[in-house]
Amino acid sequence: MQERKQEKIGWIGGWLGGFIWVFILAIVFFVQGKALQGGIGLLIVCVACAAIVMYSPWRHPQTAYRKLMMPIYMLFLAALLWAIWSFEGPGTMGFNSWWSLLILLPALMPFWTVGKRRWDDGQREHAKP
Repeated sequence: MQERKQEKIGWIGGWLGGFIWVFILAIVFFVQGKALQGGIGLLIVCVACAAIVMYSPWRHPQTAYRKLMMPIYMLFLAALLWAIWSFEGPGTMGFNSWWSLLILLPALMPFWTVGKRRWDDGQREHAKP
């Protein structure tokens, strides 16, 4: 992991940081006595950790980041649906209409900013004299 260490730490740390709210919320549900909601939340976090490692770009250097991010974003969607279900509806979370979901659009920016890149693209940049 010495080669391009910062990028690897960024991939793993960034994605784990994105799921930290699910972990914290699952613990809160356990404390509140909602074992089912807490258990499902922890399951989502465990699957997300596995997906972050499994779909890491250095394991698939020829694959576009967009394709590698897709399963992780699907887990984000699952986490959002889990949270809505756990709080007994979108209204309790402040989503009073479908337009309220537009606030989540900035989370999709990586599809456009780095989506076409591949891990090998960075290898060539680092190999230049």
